Amino acid sequence: MKRLSTLILAMLFSAQALAADKVELLLDWFINPDHGPLIVAQQKGYFAEQGLEVSMVEPADPSMPPKLVAAGKADMAINYQPQLHQQIDEGLPLVRVGTLVATPLNSLVVLKDGPVKSIADLKGRKVGYSVSGFEDALLHAMLEKNGLTLKDIELVNVNWSLSPSLISGQVDAVIGAFRNFELNQMDIEGHPGRAFFVEEEGVPAYDELILVINAKDRGDDRYSRFMKAVEKATQFIVNHPQAAWQSFVSYKPDELDNELNKRAWADTLTRFALRPAALDTERYQRFGEFMQQQGLTKATPSVDTYATAP
Repeated sequence: MKRLSTLILAMLFSAQALAADKVELLLDWFINPDHGPLIVAQQKGYFAEQGLEVSMVEPADPSMPPKLVAAGKADMAINYQPQLHQQIDEGLPLVRVGTLVATPLNSLVVLKDGPVKSIADLKGRKVGYSVSGFEDALLHAMLEKNGLTLKDIELVNVNWSLSPSLISGQVDAVIGAFRNFELNQMDIEGHPGRAFFVEEEGVPAYDELILVINAKDRGDDRYSRFMKAVEKATQFIVNHPQAAWQSFVSYKPDELDNELNKRAWADTLTRFALRPAALDTERYQRFGEFMQQQGLTKATPSVDTYATAP
């Protein structure tokens, strides 16, 4: 009788495994603490509880994941809210279904002991950037609030070498630095920095990391189940930060268990979306209008055409 019960249970678990719906998620970058709720949901079995088999793929080209989802080549991608507004403006069939990081991470960073004590001190100085367009718009808004324009500074393309260019003195500040990573990296290297937060300097608040799907899949219940698993993982992270950290690093111990990630983890905890499926329509509308005002988009479509709460 015991053997029969064991066999029945094994068959049930096997059937559940076979019935699991697959979701291929393309990440925005290599796995890091920004992806905490996703990794914890995977490691704690929360996706499996929702009948999902989730595979997470680190991209060779970080700009490609949303485009691949729009082309029907993948199910879901991590994206950035500012980029979503531009992609919708370009006609890509994408829909936001959830949020991972609910505050901006982008910031303007200077050396803590350097000559720049306020944004107004940037007049006549060099500012490094990695990606033109949105970062220019951020800088424009921040400078304008402090009585300056882009003509008052010299922009320098430092590619992705933000912290090194600042530490070496190539530039006096960098825009596009993530406050939870670059500041920790600089401190570890013995060159502490200071950040000016974009949302405090004239830029409307926005979601940094979001999850998008193809518009044709709107209403697919895989994604409502996916977000339930992410919310459960986020609750676990908030309630048990140390246990959640151990769960996170267990995904790739050799790559993730280091000082930089440990510090970044602590700095990112309070920024995870506690209700990742929830949508603040007014906030998205406000930021969409900012994007249009900055000349980054031609129009501000209704939020319900490109964002939903599954």
